[in-house]
Amino acid sequence: MGVIRIIGIVLIIAGAAALSYKQFSYTKKTHNADFGDVHLSLKEKEQVAIPTWLGGAVVVLGIVLLVVPPRKS
Repeated sequence: MGVIRIIGIVLIIAGAAALSYKQFSYTKKTHNADFGDVHLSLKEKEQVAIPTWLGGAVVVLGIVLLVVPPRKS
């Protein structure tokens, strides 16, 4: 199995995940403070929206990589 086919499969899986979840979130640590024995930490939860067209385009690109035969050098 060639590298192009593996990339195509990975793109199809990533695009399908983007279409099904539509967004993801992560926690960002912003500030730390230490006052003797007291430790304070501020964390912010960020959300990133994934456009539907982007997920669809990634799936289509993965399919194209699987269907189009590789060029001969």
